[in-house]
Amino acid sequence: MSLVLDPAAQDLLFREARTANTFTDEPVTDEQVQAIYDLVKFGPTAFNQSPLRVVLVRSAEGRERLVQHMAEGNRPKTATAPLVAILAADNEFHEELPALLPHFPQAKDMFFAERPVRESAAGLNAALQAAYFIIGVRAAGLAAGPMTGYDAAGIQKEFLDGDHTPLMVVNIGKPGEDAWFPRSPRLSFDEVVTTV
Repeated sequence: MSLVLDPAAQDLLFREARTANTFTDEPVTDEQVQAIYDLVKFGPTAFNQSPLRVVLVRSAEGRERLVQHMAEGNRPKTATAPLVAILAADNEFHEELPALLPHFPQAKDMFFAERPVRESAAGLNAALQAAYFIIGVRAAGLAAGPMTGYDAAGIQKEFLDGDHTPLMVVNIGKPGEDAWFPRSPRLSFDEVVTTV
C-alpha cells in the first residue's frame, strides 16, 4: 500500500465512517471533546490561524433554543443526539496571531487589518478546522452528523455574536439504529486529478 496509516485507521476515519442520522443515548464526555480538540488543533491552517470556535450545546434549554433554528428534517436528530456542537468562525482571530505566529507577529496588521479580508480568511481556515474536528470525532470512535441546514442568522443571534459566523452544526455520539443512509457515490481519481 502507498499509505503508511494502518488500514483499520483508514477505515475508521474515512472508508467506513459515515454521517450519522441517529444516535444512542450514551453520553459524550467533556474529556472526549477535549481529547478530540487536543488532537485536531495541530491541523494546518494559513498563518497558523485558529479561527474555529466551538459551542457545545448540552443543556435541555440550549437544545430547545437550537432545535427551533434547524431545518425541519434536521430537528429530530439534533433534539436526540447526545451532544451537539455549533462550529463557528471567529472573524477577530487576528488578535491571537502574535502569539500563534511569534516569528511574524506583524502579520496581524499587515494582512488582516481589514474586516472583509479577515472574514474570508476566517471562513476558509475555520472550515479546514471543522473538517479536522469531524475527523477527530471519528478518531474518538464516535460518529458525527454535520449539518448546514439551519437559520444561520438565528443561530448567530441566539448563540454567537457579530464577530462569529456559524459554519455548521454537528451532532456527535455513538451511532444508533438505522444511523446510515446508503453510501453516496464519490468521484474517481481520474475525474478529479489532472497533471500539468
